[in-house]
Amino acid sequence: MKIALVHDYLTQRGGAERVFELLCNHFPTADIYTSVYDRQNTIEFGDRQVRTTFLQNAPGSRKYFRLFAPFYYSAFRNLNLKEYDLILSSSASFAKGVQKRPDAIHICFCHNITRFLWDTNTYLREYGAYSILKPVIEQVFKMMRQQDIFYAQSPDYYIANSTTVAKRIQDTYKKDAVVINYPIDDRRFTFSDQKDSYCLVSSRHLSYKRLDIIVDAFNSLGLPLIITGEGPETKQLQARSHDNIQFLGHVSDRDRCQLMTKAKFVIVAALEDYGLVPIEANASGTPVIAYGAGGVMDTQISGLTGLLFEQQTSESLKNAIIKAQGMDWDYAKIRDHAIANFSKSVFFQQVDRIIEDICSGKIIKSSEG
Repeated sequence: MKIALVHDYLTQRGGAERVFELLCNHFPTADIYTSVYDRQNTIEFGDRQVRTTFLQNAPGSRKYFRLFAPFYYSAFRNLNLKEYDLILSSSASFAKGVQKRPDAIHICFCHNITRFLWDTNTYLREYGAYSILKPVIEQVFKMMRQQDIFYAQSPDYYIANSTTVAKRIQDTYKKDAVVINYPIDDRRFTFSDQKDSYCLVSSRHLSYKRLDIIVDAFNSLGLPLIITGEGPETKQLQARSHDNIQFLGHVSDRDRCQLMTKAKFVIVAALEDYGLVPIEANASGTPVIAYGAGGVMDTQISGLTGLLFEQQTSESLKNAIIKAQGMDWDYAKIRDHAIANFSKSVFFQQVDRIIEDICSGKIIKSSEG
């Protein structure tokens, strides 16, 4: 069976890219496709060739890849994938629109529906440099939403990373999705039951991540907080932070894992579609304090692996931190839960079984039955 792996764009290293990296490693002979590839700023592929679209040679496409949004579906539709029997797309936007042979199978690992099209106000808050173009963007996005719904019908099957995303796929695209919680590379994370006094935030600095809530809570509490990552909100967050909050910027994967291992708690205030950070923290034996909505509802057990707070406010977070400090945490149980449910082996057992069932005809497309 000839397999193609397709990802939206390989210009950064986020959660979606880490999942795609695992897929590439699991299917070592599959061919790799993407729209735009920036070797220096994304996951590593060793000697494997990464095949791209016509956008690869467009001036500025790798640095300003978001500005090329109206052209991505056209780029993916122009890929010739007729030689492949199985296409596995990894998509939060456009890769799901690739074409295939009528008898081939396309399974989309969907990280989310195309968020900037369906949550435009949040998108423009995150990327304020584009807000001046809002009147034009709104008209373009209106047209693109129709495209998005149309091309979302291309995959034969959807695999969603969380129940939250599965519901969005059904509500927006009217497609059923099987939920398989995405894994972490558990080998990268080391366990320790000896925790330091600091709490940790590991996140891009975007408005929907709500790092402002976290900063305000720790300003009030005066507890040590380390924030890694960068983004459009960095300077604003630094300006409002007190001396107990330290910004490290981008850190290596190794340093990030060591920080997670020794952190007292990892803090998450965003409404995440899924979120790998809480699982990575748990794999290190570290409890998570997170806003109790979205993807964490699939991955966290409040009181066992962490503590969930009910309102997306600094006061609600602050109360959760105070409560968590007074609790006894079984760090070994936290790690055991992560490995038992979100390891690579567990994930690919489910993936291989579903692919086998689909290819053998045991699972029928929802449109056919």
